[in-house]
Amino acid sequence: MNSVSANRFDIIRPDDWHLHLRDGNMLQAVVADSARQFGRAIIMPNLKPAVTTTAAALAYRARIQAALAHSGAGGAAAAFQPLMTLYLTDQTAPDEIRRASDSGLIHGVKLYPAGATTHSDQGVTDLLGHCRATLEAMQKHGMPLLIHGEVTDPSVDLFDREAVFIDRVLGPLRRDFPALKVVLEHLTTAQGVAYVRDADGPVAATITAHHLLYNRNALFQGGLRPHWYCLPVLKRETHRQALLQAATSGNARFFLGTDSAPHLRSAKEQDCGCAGCYTARHAMALYAMAFDSVGELARLEGFASLHGPAFYGLPVNTGRLVLERHADQVPERLFDGAREIIPLAAGECLPWRVLDTSSEP
Repeated sequence: MNSVSANRFDIIRPDDWHLHLRDGNMLQAVVADSARQFGRAIIMPNLKPAVTTTAAALAYRARIQAALAHSGAGGAAAAFQPLMTLYLTDQTAPDEIRRASDSGLIHGVKLYPAGATTHSDQGVTDLLGHCRATLEAMQKHGMPLLIHGEVTDPSVDLFDREAVFIDRVLGPLRRDFPALKVVLEHLTTAQGVAYVRDADGPVAATITAHHLLYNRNALFQGGLRPHWYCLPVLKRETHRQALLQAATSGNARFFLGTDSAPHLRSAKEQDCGCAGCYTARHAMALYAMAFDSVGELARLEGFASLHGPAFYGLPVNTGRLVLERHADQVPERLFDGAREIIPLAAGECLPWRVLDTSSEP
């Protein structure tokens, strides 16, 4: 198990249960950052066009593997496993869920309420009204539903959309499909924490490093900071504290999902900038900061390496990851070819860094 000292931390190789890799040049630019730290990652399907079929998911998986092979990542990183997902639409057929399950390579179906976030225009407009047969197939085949848990009703305040989603959508969903495995992704509120902690049945949640470390003030320090803008947005300090307590509690319903979401600088810094924070390059250093801030480094291994595999029914990784307490400056910019990607906390010095990964997968 994990070995913790004041300056060094050795854990089972972790997994990322919520990751955006994009496609094309962007995929090539970012895939190694995740592979150097994580054994596996649940890959989000919100491409253009969206990954709505098993065939499309397997083709995307092949592109990820090809990009990794050409990325220069070696050792354990070369064994990185992309765990594929389907994008749920109003038209997703129950037979597609069967095909996905039979493939053995698709591990979840993603619910984006239509209009909720990046590339969600093909998302679901009425979950129980249009997707009931598909949800029944998912429950039958043990296929998890991965949820962007926000309503898109314009009358609901931006900061209340997660709590309202739990009341309006998740409650009825769980009533009608109590055996359906559900992951509330990128949890952001105290209400969400309480729901996941106390719910009956197979319910879990991922939590990002940025929601553990920052509250909504970070969006406005010194001016409007577009590279801190994500959806769901950062919330009040009381919510951040609830998330931090949940992540460090040892409760196996909470586990790591970076929601690392790369965008070009030009797409972030415009009059209607894209939502998403790029954290993959320094993800584990950010999580170590969060757990260290409350003296709970010993519980990071459970959150990062054990709870997710248990929920998804997968084996724990055999390799290891070593972090050390050492100043590490986040690059001011990364590149997709000649185009810039600005990582979260660009230019800042973090107190932790990834030192090494084992050669085992």
